Amino acid sequence: MNNATPARACGIDFGTSNSTVGWLRPGEETLIALEDDKITLPSVVFFNIEERRPVYGRLALHEYLEGYEGRLMRSLKSLLGSKLIKHDTSVLGTAMPFKDLLGLFIGQLKSRAEAAAGREFEEVVLGRPVFFVDDDAAADQEAEDTLVEVARKIGFKHVSFQYEPIAAAFDYESTIEREELVLIVDIGGGTSDFSLVRLSPERRGVDNRHDDILATGGVHVGGTDFDKQLSLQGVMPLFGYGSRMKSGAYMPTSHHMNLATWHTINSVYSQKSQLALGSMRYDIEDTGGIDRLFKLIEQRAGHWLAMEVEETKIQLTHAENRLVAL
Repeated sequence: MNNATPARACGIDFGTSNSTVGWLRPGEETLIALEDDKITLPSVVFFNIEERRPVYGRLALHEYLEGYEGRLMRSLKSLLGSKLIKHDTSVLGTAMPFKDLLGLFIGQLKSRAEAAAGREFEEVVLGRPVFFVDDDAAADQEAEDTLVEVARKIGFKHVSFQYEPIAAAFDYESTIEREELVLIVDIGGGTSDFSLVRLSPERRGVDNRHDDILATGGVHVGGTDFDKQLSLQGVMPLFGYGSRMKSGAYMPTSHHMNLATWHTINSVYSQKSQLALGSMRYDIEDTGGIDRLFKLIEQRAGHWLAMEVEETKIQLTHAENRLVAL
């Protein structure tokens, strides 16, 4: 591509919390508006049971908070590299493979970008973390292969990848006037990646920059892990987390762990899960917490609580405290 013609490919940053689509074209902004005039689309799908349709992004969150009956799914990227990706989930009364769920959302990114650009995209460069899965090369490759499969199924004929922190390095390189050795730190919702890269104005036009990437590393820890720990330590004790059984043992934590993890919240609403909690109640010394847990489950307010925890994290960056009305 030269500077006078638009790129053939679009670039997709499928993020744990938010996603974007970019397209290089002369004299235009790179990022494409995906929802109204906003360049980000929250990585959220809400399956509206009343109208039997999926909705995405901010509209999905709005309908959920407005009280529409349905299922909210978020942090979809966390499925990549997990054992869940090979299984199905219940959506609108039918079983849907998790791969198809990813296809629905990434397909939305493609169709919205095409509508805004006024053209189809058959080529895509997908951003990916340095490691989808820590210390497991096979699982990491499987996560990338899953993305390729999903991308091709929704209509992309040519699929390539770029490490997310490397893309950030190239953006920074466009601003420098001399060679620099740069550490790129990319703290995302699901992973944190670190790359040491050699950059210079003279090398901006070089196609193969492999030798300039001096070191890369990453850990499968990000903002959603912080949210989970904040939920477990700051909120879940009010719902029985850490409660003692009459035997002196601690109450099992699986229900609280599921409530603190976006893609497992719905499992606490199952009949099996509620029966297990019911049988446990008679063996707990102080039933106040578990009774609140029953009420939370009855109201199906698990995702609301998770969003409150995330908003609390955000607010605490500039405030000393935040009240969550349970």
